[in-house]
Amino acid sequence: MNLSFPSYSVLLCTLLILIIWKHVDGSRALTDENSNVLQLHSMDEHPHHHSSSHMNHMKDSEIVFFKMEDLMIGKTMPIFFPRTGPSKSSQLLRKEKADKLPFSLEQLPNILHYFSFSQDSPQAKSMKYTLEQCEKMPLEGETKTCATSFQSMLEFTHSALGEKIEVLYTSQLNKSKTLVQNYKIVEDPEAIEAPNMVACHKMAYPYAVFYCHYQESENRIYKVSLLGENGERVDAISVCHLDTSQWSTSHPSFRVLGIEPGTTPVCHFFRADNYVWIPSRTEV
Repeated sequence: MNLSFPSYSVLLCTLLILIIWKHVDGSRALTDENSNVLQLHSMDEHPHHHSSSHMNHMKDSEIVFFKMEDLMIGKTMPIFFPRTGPSKSSQLLRKEKADKLPFSLEQLPNILHYFSFSQDSPQAKSMKYTLEQCEKMPLEGETKTCATSFQSMLEFTHSALGEKIEVLYTSQLNKSKTLVQNYKIVEDPEAIEAPNMVACHKMAYPYAVFYCHYQESENRIYKVSLLGENGERVDAISVCHLDTSQWSTSHPSFRVLGIEPGTTPVCHFFRADNYVWIPSRTEV
């Protein structure tokens, strides 16, 4: 799906429409309903297809990667789509509140104390990982930020794409409890023309934090209609990165796909709580 916004002021006014799965202002930790552990929302949490024996050695979150030649009607592949919704979504803070909270590795002990997490807890490990990713140096040609509020996400996106922007996101049309299953591409993938893009990935944190970034490299965006083996339908947003030569050799996509950096494009599906921002394709 996509929503288009003509200006910054209108964007703020449409906050509730855009993120109906959120509540503005809150600080409750995001926990897995079964394990009481913060869900890890990482830009490296993308998966793909391979033989079942190979899949047994992959994390669910790695079952979203695929190759460009897989983008064809009738292609079937296992994909991980986590369940999202108000009960499993951390909450967005207002910018004025988010800006007052410490957000750095150096301040992690104070942050853990503020949210009442012990330093050896699973939540602390997930938060530490998020802060590490946010403080890492960007790749060559990459510009990034960790947005701790919707307004800061918009400010970063506007700086990259200009005032008129629209957002693309994956829609799970009839949600099921199945996290990983085989999906078939049931319509010709729709190429979405965009000169550049900003991707925002949900991270593990007690409140909503998005790792937003863009690169000076060629990407291709596709909307893919999928039908799960249990009847679930998903209109998925996927991105193919044509140049991966600057990526870390430890990036999970290379292990999943059995390729080396820079040898072939890497594609992945976006989960429903991640966003792809592009320049608006319509004049308002």
